Amino acid sequence: MYGLQGRRADFVPYSSDDTFCNAMAPDMLNLYPDIQPNARHRLKVGGVHELYLEESGNPAGTPVLVVHGGPGGGCEDYYRRFFDAERYRIILLDQRGSGRSTPLAELDNNTTADLVADMEQVRQFLGIDKWLLFGGSWGSTLSLVYTEAYPERVLGLVLRGIFLCRPEDIRWFYQEGASRVFPDYWEDYLAPIPVDERSDMVSAYYRRLTSSNELEQIQAAKAWSVWEGRCATLHPNPAVVDRFGHPHVAIALARIECHYFMNHAFLEPGQILKDAAALQGIPGVIVHGRYDMVCPLDNAFALSKVWPEADLRIIRDAGHSASEPAIVDALIRAVDDVMAKVDKSAG
Repeated sequence: MYGLQGRRADFVPYSSDDTFCNAMAPDMLNLYPDIQPNARHRLKVGGVHELYLEESGNPAGTPVLVVHGGPGGGCEDYYRRFFDAERYRIILLDQRGSGRSTPLAELDNNTTADLVADMEQVRQFLGIDKWLLFGGSWGSTLSLVYTEAYPERVLGLVLRGIFLCRPEDIRWFYQEGASRVFPDYWEDYLAPIPVDERSDMVSAYYRRLTSSNELEQIQAAKAWSVWEGRCATLHPNPAVVDRFGHPHVAIALARIECHYFMNHAFLEPGQILKDAAALQGIPGVIVHGRYDMVCPLDNAFALSKVWPEADLRIIRDAGHSASEPAIVDALIRAVDDVMAKVDKSAG
């Protein structure tokens, strides 16, 4: 039995300041038991790209698409465990150039519009009418852009670590801002870049990540990716840093992220907030760590102002990562709460 029966605690009460509190740790929800995919697919899309796609859980359940971060991060197996396998048809998709999709770290035909089109192609391929979107960090960005394009295809949204991809958001993490919170980690991020190029770190990294010198590429990729991994959690987590530093993960994450940020994420200025009227009537929960240093809380706050149906839940004892205990608890509750609103509306 994969249901919450026997493991659900009373809902942690709200306070005027923070939504959840780690003082309630004994009552916090944990990930569901590990499961294996019951179907795997390879899907050809634009250009040279072939996507990795898998399904697990109940084939007749409510479809939920996990929209991973990065861009370029790829899915992790534990993402399946945020959902009740008896209730949900759980779909994991590695975006272009990411994870198990091929070619790895490919930048051609890799834009936000391409990824939105891929999501819609996947929906049609799987014969799904409407689905729940579950996205964090860049996954929140892509989920919002998709929903604003296809609101009639979205049951609801569970979003974590909102990333609006505004110039100030990219500058905060890759040029100046987070550097003042983690000056020791920042030194290692600066190391591959000569002093005379450091006024524009994204451009400097892009030159190295697209270099024909493979050694230079991987060195830059690891420095870029490890910087993100070190800053992603409230408390140091070597397992997270090790994953970000793995060459397979680092090269895709760094190259694709830098490619997108060089191109303003292929979005118009302020696009997500300006197009937020399309979110009207769609239920959602926004989960955001108060001490998120990768995507600061003002991203989520700005989104909540233009999307009144969304329930903003600020997680006091958490940073950015989906693996942090308080974030896990909040996301599992959020899935149930959004689907309760969907069921109530349908009823």
